[in-house]
Amino acid sequence: MTGQTRVVAHEVRRLEVAVDRQFEEFRQCYEQAVPSFNPDHFGDLDPDRTDWATIRRITDQQAPHGFLLYWRGEADLLMRVAGHARRCTTYLMGNHTIAERMYRHNPGVMLYAPLRTAIYESRDGRVWFSVDQPSTRFSSFADPEIADVGAELDGKLAGLFTALGLVVPDL
Repeated sequence: MTGQTRVVAHEVRRLEVAVDRQFEEFRQCYEQAVPSFNPDHFGDLDPDRTDWATIRRITDQQAPHGFLLYWRGEADLLMRVAGHARRCTTYLMGNHTIAERMYRHNPGVMLYAPLRTAIYESRDGRVWFSVDQPSTRFSSFADPEIADVGAELDGKLAGLFTALGLVVPDL
């Protein structure tokens, strides 16, 4: 059927946590805690030659806090041309083995997986770490299986905040 649409309104909580370190120091700490996804670690991704248990095992080894970085964008590089001096780096952070547990119910969850995070300086020079609360994103799919994984991600995010020395917001 063509012309069919759905509009889903939902509330999202953005978590913004003040960082008591300089921008570059915190960025390095974050990138150590959440290492970059490297497809070379997974070998041949042909499903006829690699099983999902192997992917899970390697992912667990690579993601000490449950997350990997899939992309990094340094927004400040281009914004400097427009005269802005404040720093900002954005990321896509997630875990494909956790995302799969939602994907099997609705591939549309990939709109929010991986999670988007940002490290940035505010006008007063304070460094902030920001991410949308996963459960508020994934609950919009109205599927309890997906919502449960979103809540689990909230817990993993709290663990990452603790590992980074950040205050854990009320989740």
